[in-house]
Amino acid sequence: MTTTLTVEGMSCDGCEQSVVAALESVGGVKSATADHESNTANVEGDADPLDLVVAVNDAGYEAQA
Repeated sequence: MTTTLTVEGMSCDGCEQSVVAALESVGGVKSATADHESNTANVEGDADPLDLVVAVNDAGYEAQA
């Protein structure tokens, strides 16, 4: 299953890496990508979307599922 999040606050490749690391720390995530130009993150796996949003928000960005 693919989950796409809208992520506000990413402005560079380093931000993308921080968001990916936060997402990959969530149980059930197989892989994650982030793109600061489109303000999105895509997650493969069966993680709860709410858990993904919380992880990104805890990393200092603003996410919505």
